[in-house]
Amino acid sequence: MDLARALRIDTSSHPIVSVAGSGGKTTALFLLARQLAAHQPVILTATSHLGVWQIPMADHLILVKGEADFHLPNQGVMLVTGEIENERTKPVSEAALNWLYEFSRKKGIPLLIEADGSRQKPLKAPAEHEPSIPSFTEIVIHVSGLSGLGKPLNDEHVHRPELFSQCSGLALGESVSAQALTRVLTHPQGGLKNMPASARRVALLNQADTPELRATGGGMARDLLSAFDSVLVGSLQQVTFATLERTAGIILAAGKSSRYGATKQLLDWNGKPFVRQVTETALRAGLEPVVVVTGFHHAEIESALNGLPVSIVHNADYEQGQSTSVKAGIRALPKNIGAAVFLLADQPQIPVEVIRALMEAHTHKLTPIVAPLVLEERRANPVLFDRDVFADLLQLTGDTGGRAVFHKHPVEYLPWHDDILLFDVDKPEDYEKLKRLQS
Repeated sequence: MDLARALRIDTSSHPIVSVAGSGGKTTALFLLARQLAAHQPVILTATSHLGVWQIPMADHLILVKGEADFHLPNQGVMLVTGEIENERTKPVSEAALNWLYEFSRKKGIPLLIEADGSRQKPLKAPAEHEPSIPSFTEIVIHVSGLSGLGKPLNDEHVHRPELFSQCSGLALGESVSAQALTRVLTHPQGGLKNMPASARRVALLNQADTPELRATGGGMARDLLSAFDSVLVGSLQQVTFATLERTAGIILAAGKSSRYGATKQLLDWNGKPFVRQVTETALRAGLEPVVVVTGFHHAEIESALNGLPVSIVHNADYEQGQSTSVKAGIRALPKNIGAAVFLLADQPQIPVEVIRALMEAHTHKLTPIVAPLVLEERRANPVLFDRDVFADLLQLTGDTGGRAVFHKHPVEYLPWHDDILLFDVDKPEDYEKLKRLQS
């Protein structure tokens, strides 16, 4: 997955992106610029210094002295900077930056901004004057180099180690841990400093060049997602990334169970109601938030979920079919959700492992739909839908579910060895068979 896709940036769009941090910030900026420039002109500028050795990565260099009106060739990667002094470019002035913003909006082309410096160290903490992120920024990417983990907190590995110490709680000279870096990235005077409230926030954990560092970055993601909309773990040199976002769970528990003759959601499964078992599985798998959509006998079903950290949505239109529950679940999700896994309340046998496998597969490609494939031929539940599919799911009508949109999007099928995923409970004899299979 390339950087633009990992960032969810359409290469035909014209975003305003600011990049801050350390450990590959300029590399990320030029890599994204090149990917976008394959489809359209791109403006690249800096509110900080750039080294003159970085200039050749652009197609055109435009030096400005502060004036707010200048000529751009409007092709390729156009690097706009202040004058060159001591082997570094000066930052552009506020007037020039505002002119570039207006020009990029008028022409409909991307504007990419380097917002601070790090003296090529893998880690840093910002000084009082930085990062200089314009208020009109739409996406902020904060880059960190994981090669700095395990190294002493000193000038050799960390830019401004004293400030890093204040944000992390580490003493100077101590080894930098993943937990310490997480504290810095989520600190209001650290990685979150000067980020516009309306901007989408991305933490890019670069230099994850080994399986161990990739695992470390993945382990940091859960805490980072409390402050960032997404976390990218990967390597700018290898151009490989995994995108970790909040993945919701939506449990469909609104049906009347008319074929069964009783409320299936409340059937016993090892001493728990079906719906509680499915909900606890979703929580253990790391889905967040978990939304349970109720309808028929909603009071009893909601009572069965007492004490669980879930959102309950009552679908008053449940008799109009499953589509109404699908839509109710999606509408209850926060805006920064990356995907949702749909689970059925009559499948308590679904293991945590299959949900985690769907989530893991999704991080590497952001495929619109990820579903288990049992015995190499039969697709099964649960199914993960990327947020790009939500608009189509909201158009469903009648007694149809997510499978009605499979033909409209690429689907990644995840081979799964256990055909118990195919089993659901429609009749009392199904329930008895399921209990025998699980015993």
